[in-house]
Amino acid sequence: MSHTTVHDHDHARGHRHDHGHEHPKGFRAAVKEIFSPHSHDAADSVDNALEASAIGIRAVKISLVALGITALVQVVIVVISGSVALAADSIHNFSDALTAVPLWIAFALGTRAATRRYTYGFGRAEDLAGLFVVAMITLSSMIAGYESVRRLIHPVHIDNIGWVAAAGLVGFLGNELVALYRTRVGHRIGSAALVADGLHARTDGFTSLAVLFSAGGVALGYPLADPIIGLLITVAILAVLCTAVRDVFGRLLDGVDPKLVDAAEAALAAQPGVKSVRRVRMRWIGHRLHADAELDIDPNTSLHVAHQIAHNAEHELTHAVSKLDTALIHAYPAHRDTSPTENDHNILERHPHGGPAENGGSDRGLTRQAEPGGKEQGNPKHSRSTGFEGS
Repeated sequence: MSHTTVHDHDHARGHRHDHGHEHPKGFRAAVKEIFSPHSHDAADSVDNALEASAIGIRAVKISLVALGITALVQVVIVVISGSVALAADSIHNFSDALTAVPLWIAFALGTRAATRRYTYGFGRAEDLAGLFVVAMITLSSMIAGYESVRRLIHPVHIDNIGWVAAAGLVGFLGNELVALYRTRVGHRIGSAALVADGLHARTDGFTSLAVLFSAGGVALGYPLADPIIGLLITVAILAVLCTAVRDVFGRLLDGVDPKLVDAAEAALAAQPGVKSVRRVRMRWIGHRLHADAELDIDPNTSLHVAHQIAHNAEHELTHAVSKLDTALIHAYPAHRDTSPTENDHNILERHPHGGPAENGGSDRGLTRQAEPGGKEQGNPKHSRSTGFEGS
């Protein structure tokens, strides 16, 4: 016998997760935070799926407006200075600001209900938007590297140094503020794509910082400062790109922080009636977590008690792991005599594909699915199932 219970969890009931930990300090930690922002899965995280999507959309809108204002200020400087180079940089900032649009669309799609075709919903659209962001960061690094090498081979005289420095400062401040905002909100709601978009804004800030430092170097009589600083900024952008690739592709490959798995196993193993935890699997779909766990319980446990053990286990699991949307719990007998009886042979002859599965497979069991608020559903029509169904 195996028992399965599924739970759609809504953390809007006021439960708080305490994941307290010490943050590293010092110069090295500050540098690491720039290139690989720390993940804050703390009590201020948002566990309600719709609320998290709304916060993500709001963050995209606000950052889009902020980057637009930054680009407009640079346009004003372009008009005053008449610099063609600054005009090209302003157009680049405008185009980069628009990379937030695919993420906006992805968050909006993620709020749509699952369908018969897309049974897990549309959360993966967010991960695909993350791929687009990674592509844009890659393009930024290529452009920065190409321009730096070109100016190293063929030096370019910089005019209006003061205005160029002013534009670089405005671009850096605007992009870095947006980067901080996006990464903070992205960690809060569990969105790797939004964090990657924040890193993208940071790479644009690096580019503007290169403009500022280059103008200073040229003003001090070092014209080669422009391409050399550009190459250094290219290396910095590549470091940011590595972080973005790791996070976005990690989500696409169903990667999770092992600490989340450890927390889930500990929460399940601590439940009364659970003898051991066979396996825990977790994956992100967009900014929501989904879990699948297998538990060993006393083989003499009745079906009703097994049902309650699994239900209690999944309830505790969804409270122990932040941003967990659904939990599928399978309960198995811890020990059993695998020698088939005469009655078992009769059952197997009638149902040749319904017997106990070997090598880690599952037996037949009662399935119960709980909706937010404690309502039960046993099939797609939301009626309670009283029959036996394969787990």
